[in-house]
Amino acid sequence: MLFNNAAFQNTGRPTVTNPIKRPLTLRDVSEASGVSEMTVSRVLRNKGDVSEATRRKVQDAAKRLGYVPNRIAGALASQRVNLVAVIIPSFGNMVFPEVLSGISETLEDTGLQPVVGVTDYLPEKEEHVLFEMLSWRPSGVIIAGLEHSEASRQMLMQAGIPVVEIMDVDGEPVDACVGISHRRAGRIMAEEIIAAGYKRIGFMGTKMPLDHRARKRFEGFTRTLAKSGIEIADQEFYSGGSALAKGREMTAKMIERTPDLDFLYYSNDMIGAGGLLYLLEKGIDVPGQMGLAGFNGVELLDGLPLQLATMDACRRDIGARSARIIAAQHADEVPADEKIITLTPKLAFGDTLRRS
Repeated sequence: MLFNNAAFQNTGRPTVTNPIKRPLTLRDVSEASGVSEMTVSRVLRNKGDVSEATRRKVQDAAKRLGYVPNRIAGALASQRVNLVAVIIPSFGNMVFPEVLSGISETLEDTGLQPVVGVTDYLPEKEEHVLFEMLSWRPSGVIIAGLEHSEASRQMLMQAGIPVVEIMDVDGEPVDACVGISHRRAGRIMAEEIIAAGYKRIGFMGTKMPLDHRARKRFEGFTRTLAKSGIEIADQEFYSGGSALAKGREMTAKMIERTPDLDFLYYSNDMIGAGGLLYLLEKGIDVPGQMGLAGFNGVELLDGLPLQLATMDACRRDIGARSARIIAAQHADEVPADEKIITLTPKLAFGDTLRRS
């Protein structure tokens, strides 16, 4: 037998050419498991009556081979893939990972898989993300907020699939919505601050006015104060993300600018925590000399020297309830939930808001 010298390695043994790779098929799994292709198909689609022993045999063979079903073929017939488009403003915000957990856990046994797009609170980016995701023909859309550009709203209305707008109920949804009333949340916080006797109030907010939910809380907050004859004494907004360092910086500037303030209301807990750390560092009595409150109920901040007053935004429940609506309609079931679900946030006084 003749060998080409180039076919030898240092060991003196001829090399073995890798076999040509090709996509695995049902036939490959059928041959590996000793089960008919039709039965293999039923097992992998989780359809039909198949014995547990046969099911395990097929699943073991598919796993051993590394077989992944071709969903595109099925999607061509149904015009839909088993994906749920989830569109959120940010991964950096501590709020949305918990929402995603609620979505993922609820969809786990439904055959639907969430796929996430991020908009950075920018309407034009939301249009782009929505266009790309809808082009894959998902089985549903879960999207943060009720405010969209005309183009985005039109795409959602014409998509022909379940659409659930989340986090907010202060507006007109395209289809279904799950969230809280942010105007009501702002009102409740203002009522508690007034009842506790605070009168000189400063407000600090991020992503304003692009964060429509923070804007609505601010509206509900200021309107309630105005009914008691109280105006915001100082306010500051910035376009960066939520961060401890920014909270410290904004608080320092506001206290220097308006030293007679007795309460600081933050649009989220992260900047509120930064403000709290700054005030404690400066020896300011909290909540006696200065009260504070944030929003979101972020558990990550439970280890602060003082527990920040805040309001739970029902994040995980919002994710779970929205996914439940999508899953029910995908299965051609009547959703157990209403189309518009208003959840009630809970106020936590913590250690930074005096009780009336």
